[in-house]
Amino acid sequence: MTRVQIEEPAINIRQYVTWGSTNAIAFAGQATLVFFFVFFLLASGDLFKRKLVKLAGPSLEKKKITVQILDDINRQIARFLFVRIVTSIVVGVATWIAFSMIGLKQAALWGAAAGVFNTVPYFGPVIVALATAVVAFLQYGTVGMAVYVSGISLVITSIEGWLLTPWLTSRMARTNEVAIFVGLILWSFVWGIWGTLLAVPMLVVVKAYCDHIEGLKSVGELLGE
Repeated sequence: MTRVQIEEPAINIRQYVTWGSTNAIAFAGQATLVFFFVFFLLASGDLFKRKLVKLAGPSLEKKKITVQILDDINRQIARFLFVRIVTSIVVGVATWIAFSMIGLKQAALWGAAAGVFNTVPYFGPVIVALATAVVAFLQYGTVGMAVYVSGISLVITSIEGWLLTPWLTSRMARTNEVAIFVGLILWSFVWGIWGTLLAVPMLVVVKAYCDHIEGLKSVGELLGE
């Protein structure tokens, strides 16, 4: 009697497509929730600021401290967003120059795409890397060049994400690089993509709060420069 053994394919494309689609749908759902949360928060104006000041208690000193904390948080978050814009421009320009040097067609377009997608943690750089790999393969006709081009894209975004952004943020937000780097690792592990996106703003909020509370100034000093 002949035994028939069924061998599974080395790469199950359907499984990868299913996994990718599931993660994409989950991310889209989370992004939608975050969008509406931010929309309603902005639409409420200074409602929550007034409520927090009111909850601080009848003491004028406590109300003053609360206002100072909230104003400091606003300034630090604005600086953080400015850093994100600057780093995205740097990524776009660096990608454009690198692709131009190796002769990739539409280098300026891919540089602009890299800068825009850089604002999306994890998924953005990966999307650009995969897209440029396909374009490079079609242009050069070799897998080696496809890997080389996508590798250049990933190297640029990695340097920006783990070195340039923490350094600039530490300068703008008066927070040391070690605290920012540890925060990125911790919250990326805990919350994944959203942890990476929110790690620095949460750290800025904690530092602003600690800097104005007498019993927590030592923590603010630890997080500061």
